[in-house]
Amino acid sequence: MSELNKNRMVLLLIAGIPLTMILAASWLWYFVAKGELDLVGALGTANQGTLVQPPRQLDDYALFEGDLPSSIAELEPKWTLLVPTQDVNCDVQCERSLYMTRQIHVAIGKDFKRIRRIFVSVSDVDAMTLDVPELSDGHPAPPNFAAYLANEHRGLRAWRTDEDGFSSLFVELEADPTIWYLVDPRGWVMMSYNADIPYKDVISDLKFLLKNSSN
Repeated sequence: MSELNKNRMVLLLIAGIPLTMILAASWLWYFVAKGELDLVGALGTANQGTLVQPPRQLDDYALFEGDLPSSIAELEPKWTLLVPTQDVNCDVQCERSLYMTRQIHVAIGKDFKRIRRIFVSVSDVDAMTLDVPELSDGHPAPPNFAAYLANEHRGLRAWRTDEDGFSSLFVELEADPTIWYLVDPRGWVMMSYNADIPYKDVISDLKFLLKNSSN
């Protein structure tokens, strides 16, 4: 083989490596998302949450913010802390989950802007009530749920869906109503947490994911 042909072969190999990596990554993600490949189970994981297998895509469900349809794909790609409730009353556990995710978001420090929080219910926020004697931080409870979100959770997005969509999207809540979720930047609901998981363990998971992702 001539020197010219050898150089061409080297260039072709170099050019082909990125394409091969992209195709391989796309292939792996397709089968992980379809639930046909347990990549995490095969490689091992140190996460503190529970993996949602297969992951669920938020945009497969009808979600609304006020009267307007919502789509995670139309938002800036960020990791999302998602708190769901099916009850028209936000009780002690609902308020506690909102408080915990807010504190986790703040505690993440310099990566604060890489995370968002979303609350999902089956009722309009204005129709919900706040059923707690006081807030988790000891402050007096506001007069209603809408005022609570406005005063205590600035920046949180409040979405709603119908009963069927809620039950299909958050199936784990039937067994454990304290569960909330982590959603990846592409809108895949991929991990759940409950009230038994310590605050610091969630932060550990988030820091690991933020360190190893581009979003």
